[in-house]
Amino acid sequence: MTIRLLPQNLINQIAAGEVVERPASALKELMENAIDAGAGKIDITMIDGGKTYFSVKDDGKGMTPAELELAVERHATSKLPDEDLFNINFLGFRGEALPSIASVAKLKITSRTADSTEAWCISVNGGQKEAVKPAAFGKGTLVEVNDLFYATPARLKFLKAPQTEMGYAKEIVNRLAMAYPKIAFSLTDGKRTVLNYSKTDNLLTRVAQVIGKEFDKNTVAVDAEYNGMKIYGFVGLPTYLRATSTEQYLFVNGRFVKDKVLMGAVRGAFQGLIGHGNEGYPVLALFLHVPNTEVDVNVHPAKTEVRFKDSASVRGLLVGSIRRALTENSAKTSTTIGDIALAKSAPSILPKRQHSTEPSYITQMPQMSQPLMAMEVYSVKKDTPAEEYTETPIQPIIQTVAASEERPVMHSAETATMHQQTDFPPLGFAKAQLHETYIVSQTLDSIIITDQHAAHERLTYEKMMATVGTNPKTQLLLIPEIIDLNQSEVDILTTWKDELAKMGLVMDAFGYDSIAVREIPAILDKTDIKALIQDLADTLKEFGDTVVLQDKIKDICARMACHGSIRSGRKLTIEEMNALLRQMEQCGTSGQCIHGRPTYIELKLNDIERLFGRK
Repeated sequence: MTIRLLPQNLINQIAAGEVVERPASALKELMENAIDAGAGKIDITMIDGGKTYFSVKDDGKGMTPAELELAVERHATSKLPDEDLFNINFLGFRGEALPSIASVAKLKITSRTADSTEAWCISVNGGQKEAVKPAAFGKGTLVEVNDLFYATPARLKFLKAPQTEMGYAKEIVNRLAMAYPKIAFSLTDGKRTVLNYSKTDNLLTRVAQVIGKEFDKNTVAVDAEYNGMKIYGFVGLPTYLRATSTEQYLFVNGRFVKDKVLMGAVRGAFQGLIGHGNEGYPVLALFLHVPNTEVDVNVHPAKTEVRFKDSASVRGLLVGSIRRALTENSAKTSTTIGDIALAKSAPSILPKRQHSTEPSYITQMPQMSQPLMAMEVYSVKKDTPAEEYTETPIQPIIQTVAASEERPVMHSAETATMHQQTDFPPLGFAKAQLHETYIVSQTLDSIIITDQHAAHERLTYEKMMATVGTNPKTQLLLIPEIIDLNQSEVDILTTWKDELAKMGLVMDAFGYDSIAVREIPAILDKTDIKALIQDLADTLKEFGDTVVLQDKIKDICARMACHGSIRSGRKLTIEEMNALLRQMEQCGTSGQCIHGRPTYIELKLNDIERLFGRK
């Protein structure tokens, strides 16, 4: 066939297919228009999931009769003052939302400006525009949509059940409500109120309303600026995770986006704080503002994807600011952990905990006297000579770790003196070791239980990361350790041998199916070298080519740290326990192990007393 021009109604329906996927996508366009109009309150009604009827009412600046006429024309907009598509200061600008909706539904707009004595309305049914008429209405705008897709009935079958479509609508309202806390929002289904957010000047209050009440007790604030860009918002603690990434809200210049650069930056920031696999996803709400000329918001019809001119700087800003916020608040662990433990202990007698304004976990940690990466962290291992651990900034010094397996655990005179004090350090003084795995310590008003392996694993990991590329201390093996592997494992390890050498692990291929290990990091002394090499080979094979080098190195360090840490079943003296606790207090990320699980939990004395009916 020859080339032909499409009729106007078909052009409108094609445009509608880009903008109006379902009631929620049309709702998003109408809500953005209301926000751009300066609304202080937006009320939404959706009947039958929006298929039968939905409306958006706002108290914004309204429209004149002439503006109503233009509003339903394609490519008409008040949001692009010049011809620069990169200088967009509004949420909506495409000039297609209203005519696109009108081409597949029955649309009615009623509006009045503040200086007008009467309102006006216009109706468009299936693309057929009627004349503007007088109407009764207050200041602002009401947009009503009836019988969505009545003009294209084939598209109705692609819609889900009403409750599912309402769920999509709720998510749209939640996203915009989070980005604009100074606007009040309500959503009803014609019978009941589904969502109701009053306006607030406190961003965290609005974010917690959307994500959940516990979020404000399990979050740290992010606030940073760089090169004309600004990032602010909140990230959940590495121990406060969700099963999916649906609770990760990222906004660019007020728009909710699903951007690969930003999502990758989040993963990079939490690298080493939560584990690989199914441990969970962090919860966050972050707001990035960049100059309009530095971001293109036109790359997706729904404006949920963006393109940054300098994506490396954006990634660096996010990773650095998130990581710094988590490090500065590393002593906080999820407030839900202790509650869950207590509730499981006696669910029938423990009253529902009333959270005070003070978190139930330690929040006051001493400021690091020196940068984290300059710290000395020690791997305390069984049968290691004490003279190897003479350089330490932490007291009391670990005197020996090679005593009998049957020795009793008791307090030294120095430790007993410390326990008489009322000035407890943040993680308290060690009192006992249970099941050769858990350290029990006491603070002024709580009991803390620390997982010795998880805690030391974190310390070892940070020590290893601090030495990457800086000639780390190594231990030369008098006789190289020969590890039998398959040829693919040998190939992947030899490919990575230069990077591994920077971390203190020196090896070479030994034939086609073996590896000769010649040096290991000093911090991994006495480790099972064969198990370590096999684990590293498996890890490197998992990566493929999908992860950046720095992220791979972090995972390799995590694997090595796990092999080089104090194991469960290892008896510790009180001095050794206290030394470990003091090192944790100096480490910027000691609240979580490298897999994202807590290294300790704190049980407040008041909760324990309620557990026993004493309060």
